[in-house]
Amino acid sequence: MAKEINFHFKSPKDSPGYLLGQVTMLWQRKLKKVLDPLDLTQTQFVLLAALGWLSKKSDAVTQIDIANQSNTDRMMVSKVLRTLVDKGFVSRKEHETDTRAKTINLTPPGENVLQKAIIVVEQADLDFFSSLTTDLPSFNKHMAQLIEENKEA
Repeated sequence: MAKEINFHFKSPKDSPGYLLGQVTMLWQRKLKKVLDPLDLTQTQFVLLAALGWLSKKSDAVTQIDIANQSNTDRMMVSKVLRTLVDKGFVSRKEHETDTRAKTINLTPPGENVLQKAIIVVEQADLDFFSSLTTDLPSFNKHMAQLIEENKEA
């Protein structure tokens, strides 16, 4: 007979980590369904969206800025940006003042695909989280709190 395995939580439904993982997988599946027709992965969308947000305030957005904005590993950002350059969605140019950095810009096709992606992703979010109705602002506040408190983890 197998040794008794002890868990802190009485069931998976009592484990916030388990539940977060399940919700994340279901949400990612939904996003994949809406992003596939645009030839974008979720990570590509996240980086394009980060670039879109950052470009509203600066014409000199760097790879590090995108990594910081999206809480994403810098090496992965570099790899994904190369893919987005190959797709014609972003361009990389020498930074005017920092010889080690490159500025990243959306191309016209990149702006177009990002705008289409924002529309379908925001609608997917509204659909996915619709059961939270009036609890959504509180849910978002708690997620933002968890992100802030665990950024350095």
